[in-house]
Formats: sequence, C-alpha cells, structure tokens
Amino acid sequence: MSKKRVAVIFGGRSGEHRVSLFSAASVMEALDREKYEVIPVAITQEGRWFLGLEPQKLLAGEPPEAAGRPVVLVADPTCGGLAPLKEGCVDAGELVAVDVAFPVLHGTFGEDGTVQGLLELAGIPYVGSGVLASAAGMDKVMMKTVFAQHGLPHARFVSFLRREWERDRETVLREAESLGYPLFVKPANLGSSVGVSKARDRRELAEAIELAAAYDRKIVVEEFVDAREVEVSVLGNDDPVASLPGEVIPLNEFYDYEAKYTEGRSRLVIPVDLPEDTTGKLREYAVRAFKALDCAGMARVDFFLRKKDGAVLINEINTIPGFTRFSMYPKLWEASGIPYPELLDRLIELALERHAEKMKNRTAYHP
Repeated sequence: MSKKRVAVIFGGRSGEHRVSLFSAASVMEALDREKYEVIPVAITQEGRWFLGLEPQKLLAGEPPEAAGRPVVLVADPTCGGLAPLKEGCVDAGELVAVDVAFPVLHGTFGEDGTVQGLLELAGIPYVGSGVLASAAGMDKVMMKTVFAQHGLPHARFVSFLRREWERDRETVLREAESLGYPLFVKPANLGSSVGVSKARDRRELAEAIELAAAYDRKIVVEEFVDAREVEVSVLGNDDPVASLPGEVIPLNEFYDYEAKYTEGRSRLVIPVDLPEDTTGKLREYAVRAFKALDCAGMARVDFFLRKKDGAVLINEINTIPGFTRFSMYPKLWEASGIPYPELLDRLIELALERHAEKMKNRTAYHP
C-alpha cells in the first residue's frame, strides 16, 4: 500500500508562530513513517511558504532560504499540490502532490479559516474544522454569541473595536467597568493567551486594552470568575465524542503564555476527579459546543468550574489545539485510551472522511 503524502503546515503570520513550531515538531516526530510521507511546509512570519523546512531549523533561527524551497499552494483543484517558485513565479512542472494537509497553525492566518479556505479551493483534504467553524472559533465575540444562542452558559463580557477605543476611551472604560473588577482583557482573534491581561483598576484596564489592541482590531473584556480551569478534548466529525476532563493548575497568577508553554509553570491533572454528574455535564457541553460551531476533526473546549457553586461555564473552544508535549489535547486522549500516534491516524482518517462527504455535494446546477 502506498504511503499517504501528508503536508504538515506550520508557522504562520501570527503571535503564536513559535507555539506552532513546537506543535509541528511533535506531530512530525509522531507520524508513522511506515504509513505517511511527511512533507514539512513552513510559513514564515512574513507569510512566505517553504517546502522541506523543518520546524527545528526555524526555531534555531536558520534563514528559511538556506534550508527550504519557496512554494505556493495552488488554488486549482486539478493540481492538488504545492508548486515551487522559480524567480518569483510558479514552476508548475515540479508540482508536489499532497494527499492530505495537517495544518498545525495557531492564531491568525491559520486557525481562523484563511488557510482552510485556500485548502478548500485547492481541493485538498485537511485535518480539522472548515472555514466557518475556524473563523467563528477564532473570534471570541462570534463564538460566545453562538454559544449563547445554543444555551451554553458563559461568563459575562463586553466587546468593542480598536477604533471605538481610540475615539472615546471614557465610554469604553465605563462599559467595561460595569462588569466589576478584576477583569480579563483579550484580543478577540488570538489564542495561547497572547495579548491577554488581568486588570484590577482603571489604570491597568487602559494598559490592558492598549496591549490587546496591538494584536487585534476587536477587543473583549470578560468578568473575572473565581473558578477551576477544566478542559475537554473532542474528536470526530458528525458524531463527535468527548474525552475525560483535565484540570489546569497554573503556577502563575493565571494561565498565561508562560504557564502554557514553559515546563514547570503549570500542572495538569488528568483525568481530574470530579462528581460524576459534573464530568457528564462537561463532556455534554463540549460536544454541544463542537456541534454548535459545526466543527470537524478536533477541538479542545475550555471551561470554568465556578468555586462558589460548582456551576459549569464554557470559556472558549480551540479548533487547532496545541500539540506540544505539554499540551492538554493529546494528553486527555491518552488518558481516555487513544495514544498520540493513533490520535494522529484518527485525525487524518477524519479529514479524508469529511472530504469524501463534501465531494458528494453538487457544484453545478442543471435544471
């Protein structure tokens, strides 16, 4: 049986670029080379695509031109692959065919539906959610709006645009302060806690908004919830299943970038010991959130378990969760009986299954 050609796409124009490199290195190391021919595809922070460039080389600071070959993904479904660039133009004579893409991209220009749209145009199956779910899952305002429509409980929040902040800071501050201090301030379209701050007073709130506005035109301010942070992994397409829940215990004040990606800065309890009804509710809500956004393949759903009354509140969903060796998504599935290499196999199978389902759709109308 011939090997599947899997393009692992990583890096990207995002504040989470470096996180993506770590995730991709783990995925590429774990993919079974007896089953797959792994094609590394790196996207630089400037948005240039390179074939054959390993994530470790980018992490080491090696110039991409020295170790990779510049390519473009051809948005033509009859091509189905990557075309090298020759003096700035496409060299279609050396097309690199791809059977399935595995985007390991976090944040903007990768997890937000942009790369998914390009892969759709190219007619290439890919791991993870489609354009709609990726875009809605990336935008915290849209995500929370959908969750509210589906009756999923969440913390109170307000949102506003960077232009509104620049035009009338006093009004924005008053609206945010209506939630009561302390507050969390976030860019609407980023993950890994990049640009996230905790504000205890007006001065810190203004500073936090300035930081978030540096990363996105849309800013979210959320009420503080005194809670345990619990996460659930979801796997599947139309009939998804949820893992056992796990708890994150950050050693920093909150689960920030350092706590997530520095060994020893947080503790993961997997699985977490909770009452049976609470565990059931977490898993039910995780699947409902996955379906509400029409996700596919994988997602990690993050919850608050409020300390004062045990209420379950959904925080957010991540359509391309971290895949580093510290990451919760694969660890939860390991605890639920699916080891890392098998999880990657399942995700690739789900990508091919979903693509085959979409190919049943008519794209022409003949009355």
